[in-house]
This record gives sequence, C-alpha cells and structure tokens, in this order.
Amino acid sequence: MEVLGKPEEIARLRPGMSVQVHIDTRGGETMTRRPVAALLFALLLSGCQSVDVAPAKPSLQIPAAWRTATGPASATEQVWWRNFHDSHLNRYVDQALQNNSDVLIARERVNEYQARVYAVEGSLFPSLDAGVSGARARTQSAATGLPIYSTLYKGSLTASYDVDIWGVNRSTASAAQASLAAQKAAAAAADLTVASSVASGYVTLLALDEQLNVTKSTLKSREEAWNLAKRQYETGYSSRLELMQSDSELRSTRAQIPLLEHQIAQQENALSLLLGSNPTRLARSDRFDALTPLTLPSQLPSSLLNRRPDVVQAERQLIAADATLAASRASLLPSINLTATGSVQDRTLPGLLDDPLRLWSIGGSILAPLLNRQALNAQVDISQSQRNQALYSYEKTVRNAFREVNDSLDAITRYQEQLSELQAQQDVAQETLRIAQNRYRNGYSSYLDVLDAQRTLFSVQTNVVQVKNNLLLAQIDLYKALGGGWSV
Repeated sequence: MEVLGKPEEIARLRPGMSVQVHIDTRGGETMTRRPVAALLFALLLSGCQSVDVAPAKPSLQIPAAWRTATGPASATEQVWWRNFHDSHLNRYVDQALQNNSDVLIARERVNEYQARVYAVEGSLFPSLDAGVSGARARTQSAATGLPIYSTLYKGSLTASYDVDIWGVNRSTASAAQASLAAQKAAAAAADLTVASSVASGYVTLLALDEQLNVTKSTLKSREEAWNLAKRQYETGYSSRLELMQSDSELRSTRAQIPLLEHQIAQQENALSLLLGSNPTRLARSDRFDALTPLTLPSQLPSSLLNRRPDVVQAERQLIAADATLAASRASLLPSINLTATGSVQDRTLPGLLDDPLRLWSIGGSILAPLLNRQALNAQVDISQSQRNQALYSYEKTVRNAFREVNDSLDAITRYQEQLSELQAQQDVAQETLRIAQNRYRNGYSSYLDVLDAQRTLFSVQTNVVQVKNNLLLAQIDLYKALGGGWSV
C-alpha cells in the first residue's frame, strides 16, 4: 500500500502541482483508514468548489413605447392567421408546420442537442466497465519436450469517477442545456417563419389572381372600345388613327395576361415548396376583397424580449457561452479521478463465477496541467471572446427586433393612408371613364380622352391591389416581428 499526499495537501493544490493517491491491495490485504479518508475528503470537495463566472450584462435601453401607436389593446394570438377567415390558408399553414423541410430540420436539431445533453450529463456520474477474455496457449515442457496446452479465462470489473471539484463537468452540462434551449427557440423561430411565409405567399397569390381579374376586365373594356372605334371609323365619325390607337391599347393589355399567369404559377410553386410538396396548382379563395386587414395587437417593447424566439435563442446562446467560459477557466485547476478495479482468473469458465474477485485495487489521482497551460489559457481567451460575441449578438438581435416592429407599424400606417386615397381615386377614375365614353359616343370629344381615362383607371386599380397586398403583408410582418403566437 502506498500513499502520496495528505488530505490537507490535496485541499491546498494549485495549478502546477501534482499529487497522486494510489492504494493497491491484493490477495486479501486490508486497507487502513487513512487512505480511505483521503479519498473521501477529495470526493467531498466536489460538492463545495466551483469556478463562477459573472453573467454577461447587455447594455440595452428598452424603449418605453413604439414610435407608432399599435391600435386597440389585444394579446398576440397563437393562431393569428385564422383571423383572415380563409379555410384554405388555415389548412396550408397546418400542412407546412407538419411537412416543411426547414421545420423538420429544426426539430431534428432539437433532438440532436437533447442527445448532446444526455451525453454531457453522463460525465457527472461514475462509469462502470466489465470485460471477459480467454486465451489458449501451447508450450513445450523443458523436461520431456512434450507440448503442454493451457487455457486461461479472465473477468474484470472497472469503475471510474472524475471528481468534479471545480465544476468543469457541471459547467459543461449547463452549457449543453442552454444550447438545447437555444435550439428549441430556433425551432420555434422556424415555425414562425414558415407560418408567416405561407400566409404572405397565399395573400400574394390572391393578389396576383385579383390583378389578373382586373387585367381581364380591362381587356374586355378595351375590346368594347375597339369595337366602338371600329364602328366609328367605318361610319366616318373617326379617323383610322383612333382605330389604331385603340388596337394598340387592346394588344398591350392582352400581352400582360401571360406574364401574370406565369407569376401566378411561380407563386404556386413557391408556396408548394413551403408546404413540403411538389409544385402543383393550389386551391384557394376566389375573392381577394374577402381578405380584410387584421386587428393589430398592442404590446409593450419589454414584452417583446420574451416573445420573439430569435431573441430567446440569442439569450440562451449567451448563457451557454457563460457556462463554457466557466468550464474553460476550471480546466486550469487540478482534477481528481477515482478508480476501482477487480479481476479474477481461472482455467475454466465456471471458475470465474464460483470464486470471488482475487485481484482488486482502489486508487485515485490528482493531476494539474503543467506544460500545456499555454493551450489552456488560450482556450480561456477563446471562450471569453466567444462570450463577448454572444453578448453583442444578443444586443444586435434585440435592437433588430425593435426596428422590425417599428418598421411594420409605420408601413401599416402609411399603406392604410395610401389605400384610402387610392380607393377614392378609383371611384373618380371610373366616373371619368364613363363620362369620356359617353362624350366620345356622342361626338363631343376625341378617342384620346377615352384612352387617358382607361389608362388612369387601370393604373389605379392595379395600385389598389398592390397597396392592399402590401398592407396585408405588413400586418403579417408585424405579427412575425412581435413573436407570432410563440411564448416561452
């Protein structure tokens, strides 16, 4: 039996010192109490020592209110897209959340990090290994020269435990748990992004359908105008120039239809990809007008920090960086390992089970880094820099969240004002076209007045569809910026 190091010496260990404790007993020797006390003392240290790292504190000023009023007070709903009251949209969002590749990848990443937590937490507990081996040997007798055959079986049992005095393993486990929480937030962010993208894609698809309907309606109006110009020309009430102008406008309008149909096909393909399916024609509502603007939620800026999954993800990544830094600093300190080994040998397999352990040992070691301290110090510097990067990334994410909400609120206000004016202009343009057509039929004005009125009305109708689409998309962006229906 050999003991190197006393309990009080173990407690005073500093980086650069090394003490070993090893007790080896064979053939039934008894152990004294002093080595056992040394090992127990080292084990008790694991529960009372750790390397603490002060949590990083972001230097953020949370605004008291948004730059633009958010409308009536209401909570952000879990399934806000259902407020569009469109059964097709509801079904598509549900389908995307089940089948979208980005969503599935994010969820599998959560499973990966959960497994990493289990793996890291395993280092907090002792390990136990068992083994059985056998060997067959042939030797030659020195006396007779005859061959001698022998068989030997061996069984062994080894236990090992790293005493986590300074909390290296605990800090590593904390970092793994924080990383898992960050991945869960990332999965929620993927859900929110996909749901918002499906809603935006569906609304845009209906807007393109409405734009196609407006173009077809304009085409029908210009076909009627061309027929009128043709009759006027044939009866001598107008010139060939007016007929050619009417024909040019007719063909210009007709040429826009294939372009819109191509854009619709592209939008269907993009939406199909979000749904996790192959490109196909998608069923949908036939009325863009049925989509009404959503009721805006009212939310204080401070609550945004708990609702947006990307902000929560950045926060958890910062916590993980703090824990990793603590583990790196603790790796500079001595480590203690306890081992126990028992083995038995016999010429037959039954003998391994009939006889208790014949050879056994219990030992421990305390190791401190000596020549590799430069690498360990560099790792601490790396962890410190990574913690600072996580801090700055968190601050950037929070500020970007405030920017996105304010951008969406301002966009909603401006688009509402613009849409109101365009709808009023649309009524005026329709009346202007009616008057111009009547004056042309009665010979009081030229066809140029009709052309100008048609162009103005078509332009205004197109703008109404585009601005309403932009308004709906801005409202979807606002729900996304506010964290959607996700919460911690």
